[in-house]
Amino acid sequence: MSSPTAPLDVTPFKISPPLLNSSCPWATTPQHLLRAYLSPHTGAVTTRTSLLKGFDQDLEIHQHTFFSSQSGHSALKALSPETVVSAKDLEGGEIGTSSLNTYGYSPIVFSEYLRYLRGMRDAGYLNGNLKPFIVSVTGSPEEVAECCTRLLKFQNEQGSVESRKGGGGLIVMMEINLSCPNIPDKPPPAYDATSLVEYISAVAKAQLSFAQISSNQERMGLNVGIKTPPYTYSAQFKVLLSALESSAELYGTCPIHFITATNTLGSCLVMDVSGEPALGSANGMGIGGMAGDGLHAISLGNVKTIWTLLDGSEKNSVRNIKIIGVGGVKGKDGFGRMRSVGADAVAVATVYGRIGVGAFCYISGAVVVVGEGMVCKECENLEFRAKNLAYSL
Repeated sequence: MSSPTAPLDVTPFKISPPLLNSSCPWATTPQHLLRAYLSPHTGAVTTRTSLLKGFDQDLEIHQHTFFSSQSGHSALKALSPETVVSAKDLEGGEIGTSSLNTYGYSPIVFSEYLRYLRGMRDAGYLNGNLKPFIVSVTGSPEEVAECCTRLLKFQNEQGSVESRKGGGGLIVMMEINLSCPNIPDKPPPAYDATSLVEYISAVAKAQLSFAQISSNQERMGLNVGIKTPPYTYSAQFKVLLSALESSAELYGTCPIHFITATNTLGSCLVMDVSGEPALGSANGMGIGGMAGDGLHAISLGNVKTIWTLLDGSEKNSVRNIKIIGVGGVKGKDGFGRMRSVGADAVAVATVYGRIGVGAFCYISGAVVVVGEGMVCKECENLEFRAKNLAYSL
């Protein structure tokens, strides 16, 4: 049945240029977010996944490493998000272009990310262009619904409305991370039909509730997406499609506007050169989520399959769902492959963690050689600028 309340006016999903960072350890701090925002090669910025009450990060067990698919082991010690690794041998070599992590979520609470973004908005940092910030969140369905409501209010508060009048300003989207494989005793909800429906319904109700109580003059909606795991067989994809279509049937339109595919692949183990687990982990086994090169093929398959299912849906709002492709893109070729199988935009993490903003320069073709400090002319001193701007937030 259709909702008796008119849907919110959601700005059409647009990420231009269609390149961004995905939710990852290198999207944690204001400096991280600003350096991605300041790059002329990104069309959006994603925050690290946050919770209302924060995540108890312990760097003794929440870590990452890079490894080579050729050697099969990691030549590095366990790393933290602030560790800088040489950009040499990005196309192969001992360090490699795959990654393994045992991270959970951001240690920074959801409200603090809103404070960061409000500070950037009020300081005029965002006046240059209307580049969306995708605020990645997780928690219970009720907690995610609260995040949705608070982001809708943030989107429509006077400062945000005023900031958008000059062609730039603040615009936010919300990504619901339903697919982290590293949380003990909490299987990713995106594998379960009932859980998926609960989350989608919670978001739909939050949107409808906001529409009922808000003014008709300035009532901008919120593009909401879900981040999915690497599905491995057809029934899992059908569970996703069924949840989306049932929500469209129940609420008159699907409340999900984009899908980020995929998250890391769980239950992976990388050894160091001595044959020991390369990382710490909550259970002591060093098992975590794999990303980078090793994930590329399954991510491509997921994007292609999800696009095909969405395109074949009888529900118009489901057919209109966009896809952010994530997984193993490290250059123009991988970017092109993602786009060719249906990704409306492409997000990166491992390569961004390896070489910073130079990754965006390289993938976009602004530089043709990747290496230490290799950035395009427009990105020179970008790290320094981001650090200085973040200092006042």
